Order: sequence, then structure tokens, then C-alpha cells
Amino acid sequence: MPQPGQALGRLREHLHQTRLLGSISSSLYYDQNTVMPPAGADWRGQQLALLASQLHERQSSDSYADLVAAAEAEAAAEPTAAGDHSNHGSTRRNLQLLRQELGRQRSLDPQLVASLARAQSRGNAVWQEARRRNEFAIFAPALGELLQLRREQAAQLAPIEPASRSPWEILAQPFEPGVSKARLQELFGPLCAGIPLLLERVLAASGSSTSTPPAAELSEALQESLCAELLESWGYDPSRCQRSRSAHPFSCTLGPADYRITTRVVPGQPFSAFLATAHEWGHSLYEQGLPRGDDHYFPWPLGEATSMGVHESQSLFWECRVARSQAFAARWHPRFSGALGADPWGGSQAFWRGFNPMRPGLIRVEADELTYGLHIVLRFELELALVEQGLPVEELPELWNRRMGELLGLSPQRDAEGCLQDIHWAEGLFGYFPSYALGHLISAQLAETMEQQLGPIESVVGAGEELRLQHWLGEQVWPLGRSVEGEELVAQVSGAPLSAGPFLRYLEGKVDRLLEGA
Repeated sequence: MPQPGQALGRLREHLHQTRLLGSISSSLYYDQNTVMPPAGADWRGQQLALLASQLHERQSSDSYADLVAAAEAEAAAEPTAAGDHSNHGSTRRNLQLLRQELGRQRSLDPQLVASLARAQSRGNAVWQEARRRNEFAIFAPALGELLQLRREQAAQLAPIEPASRSPWEILAQPFEPGVSKARLQELFGPLCAGIPLLLERVLAASGSSTSTPPAAELSEALQESLCAELLESWGYDPSRCQRSRSAHPFSCTLGPADYRITTRVVPGQPFSAFLATAHEWGHSLYEQGLPRGDDHYFPWPLGEATSMGVHESQSLFWECRVARSQAFAARWHPRFSGALGADPWGGSQAFWRGFNPMRPGLIRVEADELTYGLHIVLRFELELALVEQGLPVEELPELWNRRMGELLGLSPQRDAEGCLQDIHWAEGLFGYFPSYALGHLISAQLAETMEQQLGPIESVVGAGEELRLQHWLGEQVWPLGRSVEGEELVAQVSGAPLSAGPFLRYLEGKVDRLLEGA
């Protein structure tokens, strides 16, 4: 973080106050999704709209622009001391990112910002009700409003974006800086070609992991206890962290020493809460490892996540490479069996297969590693149709169901297990979904590099040394923050451009092991 001169110091204090307002907004969001009664939705929308307007004003005002300009002038006049290139470079990078965001904020109409905040809060509440009642028609008007507002946002931002960027690409920039549809299609193409072939192998193997895993009735209390035990073994600090329940699992940071995650218990899915806990804790570990500075200020952009793809790579690493690993299952099988007082799986191998069913399913967050990428391809296609190709909102369920059948051979019978299953569109987060698939690709490529230096991840996990994995990520990945973009981070750590190859190699190896002896 920069050592502030006079102008940088004033800018830093302004940013700190902005962060405080932002954290208040995040706290209200966390409350809305955990304990707020449904009747509070309208007032909460007004609260969030007010805060959004105040934040926009702080990030777009002439006085703020003057602060950024003064800091830029001060940094330009400051000679770079011998041996101090890194600090001077981080100051320039912070100011570059602040200037970029200033341009975005000044391009937006304050009225639009407030309208979006109200629509997001309303969309969240309406989505929960529509999902509970399994009626897409309840949600359709809210989704239509959010789409219209996001299209307006893209139009207002278009003059400061490269002319080649489409509306969807403009909306995706906050999640994946520099992303393009062409690059995503280049990365996702091998997944669409390779995954169905692997899936055919799995489905053709009689008696394989595609069969229903042995039933296990894990009470909510038992699942909660196992989740708490997992977090404790992975460094959960209750003085800085909190886990709650929500309709959709998520992670958020409310302050430099306040990290929250949520999970949910799903009937008939005994491992869902456990794996969601591993996933969301991976997000939180990344947040806790970002370069926030020794004084616990975190206003500077370099202390933010590189991209949502990198963020997802960290959560997917802990969920998939660790919690779904064979070595982890061997260690945790006695704990699950002991807690139940019986072994309904008949051994650790079947228990491991229970964590890795490898069969198509309707629900993205419950999907196996093999078919997960196809869920993202579906959402990517539908977002493009909604945002850029004029798909009427009312036709979304029909198109969703048809493409689900074509990609995964399944057809949802209820909207709640189809186009109403995710919260993202209810909050207007168009452009977010590809980050999930990018996370798998990034995780696999970083994991190959990690294994070159630490040895097989299975061996580290088998020895109960997951903290070694945390240490490696804490040295190689987390400190980079926004000093680089997502693909730059991958190239810097792994020495190669991002590709689908490492992830497909990982999937092939896992399928081989799951089918071994089947």
C-alpha cells in the first residue's frame, strides 16, 4: 500500500469513509439474506437505495475527482527512490484503478444508481417468494425491470469503453476485467467438446459412481456440527468470522476483521451443507489473505480481489480439490460414521463416491465437477439472449428447459429447480456466471503448479496438512490482489496462459479413479 504524502493522505481518508459506507450497505445485505423478516423488504430497499446514492456521489463528485487528480500529480512528482520501485509502482497502479472507476461512476446517472439499488432489493425479495411458490410469473416483472436498468447502465458506460465491447461485455467488466465473449467461447469450447465424452464414459459404466450413493440420514444438528468441525480444522477464528444460514450460500466481507459466510441444509442432500461450507470458506480465506495493510485500512484497490474468476478458483479449490478428494474422504469417513453411530456407506471408498456422484443434475450448486461447466454454459447463453438478443423474459423458462435437455439430458418439472434456482439475476448480476467456470479452469492450472512445488495434493490432504496448501496460496496468489488481472495472475504463477487443458486433465484422472473397479 502507498505511504501517503499530503494529497495521497487526503485521498486515503476519503476512500476510507467510502469503504465505511460500503460496509454498512454490505451489512444490510447480509441481514436481508439471513434474518430479516420478509415484510422488511420495502424499507430495506429504500435504505440500500439511499446508501447507493451516497456512495455514487462520493465516487463521482467533482471534489473526489480533484482528490484523485492531486494524488496523481503528487505521485508523478515524487522521485522513485532506489530500491523502492515496488512501492512506487503500487501507488501508480492504485491511482490507475481509481481513475478507471471514477470514469465509470461519473458516466452513470445518479437516478439510475438509486433505481438499480431499489430494483435489486425488490428483485431479491420477489425471487425468494417466487422460488418458494414455484411461480416464475411472480418474478418475471422484477427480472424485466432489472434487465432494462442494466441495459441503460451499459449504454451510459459505452462511451468510456472500447467500441468493440458489447452491452453484456460492459456489464461483465466489474467481475472479469478485460473479458470478452470471444475469449470465453475459446475457453469454454474445449469443455463443451470434452465433458460430454467423459460423461458418456461414466454413464456407460454399470455399477459405477453414477449409481445412487448409499442413503444417509444426517440431521440438521449433525450437519451443523460437522460443518463447524471442518471450519475449525481449517483455521476458522470466531473472533473474526461468523457462519449463518441463508436461502443461497454466499460469503461477504463486512470489514477488515469481519468475515461472514452462509450455508444451507438441503433435504435429501446430506453432503450439501458440508461442501457449501468448504466452498464459502475458500472465498473467505482469499478475502482474509488479500493485501489490506498492517493498519487494517482497506481502501486501496490493490487490496481487492483480482477478479471473480480468481475468487471462485479459491472456493472451488477447497470444495473440489480438497473436500471432494479421496484422501479427505478417507480421513473424514470415520467422523461421519462415528457421528451417525453407523456406516451406511460401507467403507470410505463408497463414502468418497457419495461426495462425487458424477451424474447430471438440475441444480447448479449441487452439481458435480464434471457437469458443472455445462450449467455455466447454459446461463452464459441465456444471459446473452436476455441482454443482447431480445429474448422476452416470459420465454426464459421454456428456453431454459429446452437447453437443459440438450446439454444435460434433463428437463426441470418445476421453475424452482430450473430458471428460479439462482439468486444472481434477481440482483441484476448479469455477466457474473462465467466466473464460476473460469474459477474451475484457474483452480486446476494453479493446482498443477502447486503440485510441482509441494507434491500431490492428495498426499498433503492425506497427512492432514491442509494448512500447507493455505500457506502456498497465501504466498503465491492472495497477495497479488488487483496488481494484475485474472489471466495475468495465472500466467505469472503458472508460467503459462490460461487454458482448459489442466481442468480437463484433472477431470479425466478423477473419472479414471472413480471408475476403477466399478
